[in-house]
Amino acid sequence: MLPHLGQIDPEVSGAIADGSRIGVPPEGASQASEGLICIDDVQKALNRSRASVYRYTNTDPRNLNPPFNARKLNPEYRTDQKDALLFHPNEVARFARDVLRIKEVTVEVLNSPSTATQQLLGAILDELRLIRARLDQGETSPTADLKARREQNDQEARPAA
Repeated sequence: MLPHLGQIDPEVSGAIADGSRIGVPPEGASQASEGLICIDDVQKALNRSRASVYRYTNTDPRNLNPPFNARKLNPEYRTDQKDALLFHPNEVARFARDVLRIKEVTVEVLNSPSTATQQLLGAILDELRLIRARLDQGETSPTADLKARREQNDQEARPAA
């Protein structure tokens, strides 16, 4: 039985064993939007000591981003040695299933709650659909309408004879 972690990322979260979940940092954290979890959350999810999690992790003091190792817990790409180790929930679930032999590992992909950006994009999409519907309803084609307007402008611009 694995303990439940704090917050669940609305976009990607992993579930291990009895339905307990791999969570992500709270909404205000910088990596929350990326769906990555820190080493503390991995420790809680796997129910292992911090030292054990560091032993499991694929790190090398000479190589900042070592190649994938199927027997290790592989962190996400880092740009600096001082960057915190962050893990994708799918990688933690893979490690729990394949290496630690924890049964019934599942990963859930959940719909994220609507954000201001998503609402704005939805409004733009609705407006584009409305424009498309009005264009499709029009009896005259846009080119015929344009030709009629040009002829009208030509007649107005010509001097009277």
